Amino acid sequence: MKILPLILFLSFFGFGQLTKVKGLAPSYVGKTIELYGIEDYFSMKPILLAKTTVQQDSSFSIIVDLKNTQKVILQSGNNKGYMYVEPGSSYDVFMPDKDKFDPYRPNGNQVEISFFDLDSTDVNYKILGFERWIDHFIGNYFYLKDVKPMEFGAALDRFKTNVEKAYKNDTSTYFKTYVKFSIAGLDNIQFAGERNRYEKHDFYIKFSPVAYSNDAYMEYIIGFYQNLMPRLSNETNQAVYEGILAESPTLVMRALGGEYTLINTRIREMIMLKALSEVYFSDDYPQTNILKIMDSVAHHSLFEANAVIAKNLMDRLTELVPGGVAPEFSFKSSDGDYITLSTFQGKHLYIHFFDPNSKENIKEVPLLMEMYVKYRSSVQFITIMKTQETLSDEVKELLENVQWPVYQVSNDNSIWKKYKVESFPYYTLIDAIGYVVMSPALGPTPNGQYQTIDYTFFNIQKARINQE
Repeated sequence: MKILPLILFLSFFGFGQLTKVKGLAPSYVGKTIELYGIEDYFSMKPILLAKTTVQQDSSFSIIVDLKNTQKVILQSGNNKGYMYVEPGSSYDVFMPDKDKFDPYRPNGNQVEISFFDLDSTDVNYKILGFERWIDHFIGNYFYLKDVKPMEFGAALDRFKTNVEKAYKNDTSTYFKTYVKFSIAGLDNIQFAGERNRYEKHDFYIKFSPVAYSNDAYMEYIIGFYQNLMPRLSNETNQAVYEGILAESPTLVMRALGGEYTLINTRIREMIMLKALSEVYFSDDYPQTNILKIMDSVAHHSLFEANAVIAKNLMDRLTELVPGGVAPEFSFKSSDGDYITLSTFQGKHLYIHFFDPNSKENIKEVPLLMEMYVKYRSSVQFITIMKTQETLSDEVKELLENVQWPVYQVSNDNSIWKKYKVESFPYYTLIDAIGYVVMSPALGPTPNGQYQTIDYTFFNIQKARINQE
């Protein structure tokens, strides 16, 4: 049995043929393993394809319905590994635990997925071999780009010629696109004799279909059009600005049509969205206008994939981020009063989203009580849970002893979506004037780095005392 290690990345998903991912995960027995795709490469929004539970013998099996080859992420808890999947294929893999010597990463620990008996015709096998070839070239010749640029350029040309010959008869469109735009990435290495920007556009982008689900293609496109606004001529930039002021995607698209590298309408609209997202947090462009343009594309684009990008970028730009304005919310308390974000201005606000049916959630409430006693002069606590028909006697007694407001809010209230509450407990910390400090915020129990919210509260209280 042959095992090939592979560290890879992510992509877009569809429906069509059954693809099976099975294997062994001895470190995750009894836990859930999930398979995610990436809905688009601009927002990098993950989308759940399927999930399963690891059996007592450490085996698991996931079946998904796919229509195109793509990158996926195999994840359990905070550990994740990457691979490619092809429609109608079957994969036998091994998912290890995180290396104990690697630091804990809140956004996810990368683990190395291994394959059992991977066929040489599979896209994973091909990409892994090609990436090793690139690594070999870089290791042997990269040092020449500054000291002997002409020699480096000649070596790069030979490498590209050899790659073209090697994969000339390959029938996988996905793999050949991956190869082409990986080579395009090498062409971005700055050295004397490199192609100029317009030559690169004509050679790589102009006649290539837009490959939304191919990571090498999308990474090249994203890099090629990075920081577009400063590249535009003064005339074009002014026309784009006027289009934004008019909240008109049509005017912005028309203005960008004067840029030669945006002659493709599909790419132009895609890059318009990217460029708008890049300047969203600057002081030069009105945010509301940018969001209205994106919303228009999300609902009226002729290109379905661009509509998805527009929607996801809007979500990314308006999500809870440190320093951003906290979303307003409104709901009625049991007394009939309207509760809004402004109700709690004057202190930091610590929102505790609570599931009364979870034993783990219930265990955290006494710890919150202790923290509240220490920091109530500086931090306002509130607990929010979904409306319950009945509560257990244990939860009733617990909540009766809570000294801060507890609210039941209907499942269809916008607060759940605005605050991205997908699991419980969930915490958000907002400052005294309505700006997000942390979301998700730390809780009263230690995370993977042994951190709790206590130290943050301590600093808030200290700062408040100093101000007084």
